[in-house]
Amino acid sequence: MMDYRAELEAKGSRARQAARKLATLPSNIKNQALLNMADALEEHQETLLAANARDMETGRAKGLSAALLDRLLLNGSRIKAMAEGLRQIAALPDPVGEVLGMWRRPNGLEIGKVRVPLGVIGIIYEARPNVTVDAAGLCLKAGNAVILRGGSEAINSNIAITQVITRAAQAAGIPEGAIQLIETTDRQAVNALLRLNRYLDVIIPRGSAGLIQTVVENSTIPVIETGIGVCHTFVDASADLAMAQEIAFNAKVSRPAVCNAMETLLVHRAIAAEFLPPALERLHQAGVELRGCPETRCYHPAVKPATEEDWATEYHDLILAVKVVGNLDEALEHIATYGTRHSEAIVTRDYDNARRFLQEVDAAAVYVNASTRFTDGFEFGFGAEIGISTQKLHARGPMGLPELTSIKYIVYGSGQIR
Repeated sequence: MMDYRAELEAKGSRARQAARKLATLPSNIKNQALLNMADALEEHQETLLAANARDMETGRAKGLSAALLDRLLLNGSRIKAMAEGLRQIAALPDPVGEVLGMWRRPNGLEIGKVRVPLGVIGIIYEARPNVTVDAAGLCLKAGNAVILRGGSEAINSNIAITQVITRAAQAAGIPEGAIQLIETTDRQAVNALLRLNRYLDVIIPRGSAGLIQTVVENSTIPVIETGIGVCHTFVDASADLAMAQEIAFNAKVSRPAVCNAMETLLVHRAIAAEFLPPALERLHQAGVELRGCPETRCYHPAVKPATEEDWATEYHDLILAVKVVGNLDEALEHIATYGTRHSEAIVTRDYDNARRFLQEVDAAAVYVNASTRFTDGFEFGFGAEIGISTQKLHARGPMGLPELTSIKYIVYGSGQIR
């Protein structure tokens, strides 16, 4: 068994040294680095596609699902989108140094509250190589050094991407060690990373429930939990049924492998007979495997029996659990029991039910008459995001640039003593 502690200690030390310099770098240098990184991705597209082709070949040989292969795939349009994401980050306001407040105390002390970088961030993620670019770009703009550990499925893609963007960033004046990748698929390296509390300030896991649970249970570094999305859509008795069908279809089918996709559809019993047959047929025709409660199974022959496990499962695939509920209270209880505090939606024309749903559902994003698929930094106007935080300390919901900073109090005196 390999011992990665020495290697990770070295990476951590380099990252800490880089973070000290990054914290005071002017915005124009960081922005130029981001633009350099964007140009380099497009200029080295063929290199990136060749590395990704090796990952795709390995993924097919291992029997990865179509949804996971889609998350892994790079093509010209996705590389262009990654580059454009970096340019958008460059155009965003720099949060570092923002004065959040300033006040004078009766003794004459002037106290200010200012945004500062978190320092060194470790990010552990799965499958999607675009996360490598988003994470590096956002951390850099917010003045943080980052140590990345992507999934084994994307190892060749991530190595190629990191090499390209690191060279481009350093050419603009970003210190060495600001962006680093753990270039092994051995899980022992993750265990070593989770104990680098001497160097890392925070760990952010992005991926499956199993990954996040492993990080939370083993890390000696503070963790920001992101991404587990057992998301629900509740179709209320007063819903516009045509709207409800469009919302539910979009929430499940548009991109089933992402964390803001709907995993469970809840339907009020009063409209189930009218709503479910056409809605289930449309989902079935789109290739969705349907699993439902006994009532739901009466409305379409393709619906398989749902188990207790189905209500708590994030499928990341074209699979949907469907349940008929008697009222709003039953829907709220189901969401409270099985939801992961990510994104929840109600489709209704009842104002009071909409207000109750918004007030009583405990989630990072709660919707009335819209798809859960909008829980995204870009869609919220934040630019790119580091992930969707489902916990409540420091950051919640789409994590943009401000969520990658902390605060510092600066105090001006004129000789005061206590």
